[in-house]
Amino acid sequence: MDETNKNFIALPDEYSSFKKAKVAIMQAPYDKTTTYIHGTASGPAAIIDASRYLELYDDEINQETFKIGIHTAEPLEVEKLSPEEMVAKVYSSTLELLKAGKFPVMLGGEHSVSVGAVKAFKETYPDISVLHLDAHNDLRNEYFGSKLNHGCVARRISEICPLVQVGMRSISKEEKDFLSSQGPGAKVKTIDVYDILDTPMWKDKVTNSLAENVYISIDLDVFDPALMPAVGTPEPGGLGWYEVLDLLRDVAKDKKVVGFDVVELCPIKGQVASDFFAAKLIYRLLGYIFYGKK
Repeated sequence: MDETNKNFIALPDEYSSFKKAKVAIMQAPYDKTTTYIHGTASGPAAIIDASRYLELYDDEINQETFKIGIHTAEPLEVEKLSPEEMVAKVYSSTLELLKAGKFPVMLGGEHSVSVGAVKAFKETYPDISVLHLDAHNDLRNEYFGSKLNHGCVARRISEICPLVQVGMRSISKEEKDFLSSQGPGAKVKTIDVYDILDTPMWKDKVTNSLAENVYISIDLDVFDPALMPAVGTPEPGGLGWYEVLDLLRDVAKDKKVVGFDVVELCPIKGQVASDFFAAKLIYRLLGYIFYGKK
C-alpha cells in the first residue's frame, strides 16, 4: 500500500481527482469547545487512515462504491480559529463545493463544525431539513459562555432549518423546557431512545418528518459505547450498528440526501476499531445514497 496516499480509502487519481469525483471529503479538525474528553481534532485523520483498510467492494449493496469518485480535500485550517471564525470557514468551504456540483461529506472534529455546513446547504436547498443522530439533544442556547459550543449545535441548526433528532438519551432541564415550549409547527422533532423502544414503526416517523432534501449529521456517540467508545462524551444505552444502518438506508431511499457529516470521533491510542467503524459507516452511507434508489 502506498503510505503517502492520504485519500479516503487510498483512492488513486483516476477516482479521486476533484474534476472527476462526485463526492468531496472535507476535514474539519476542530476541538476548541470540547467539554469532556479532548481529541476530536484528531478524528478526521484517524478516519482517513482507517479507511485505507476497507474492502472497496460493499457486500451489502453489491457495488464498488468508490467508482462514483471520491475526492479528499486538504484539512481545513481551523484549529486556531474562534468558533465564529471556524463556522465561517466551514460555511464558505462547503458552499464552494456545492457551487462546484460536488456532494460534500464533512469529517469532524467536534459537532459545532456542522453549523457552518448547514448554513451553506440552506442557501443551496432552501427547503432542506436536517436529520441529527446523537446521544445528546445539543439544544442549549449557550454553554460555557459560547452559543457555538458543541452542546448548542442543534439549537443553532434549528434557527436555520427544521431538525429531526434521533437517538437522544441525555437532556438538560433547559433543553427539555425548550422542547416543551414549542407550539404547533415545531421546528425540532425528537425521537429519543424511549420513543424507539416504545414505537415499532419509529423509522417511518423519522422519514415522514423530514423534508424532501435532507442533510444528515451523525455524532458517533449515537451508537452504544460498547460499539463506539472513542467519542468525546459517551452515553450508555445507545443504538446498534444495524439499527442505524436500517434508518439511513430508509432515508436514502425515500429522500434526497444532499450531504452529511460524521463528527465527534475521539481516537483512543492503540484502539483502531472505532476509527474503522466510522470509516465503514461513511462508505456504507455513500453506497446507500448513490445506489440505494436503483
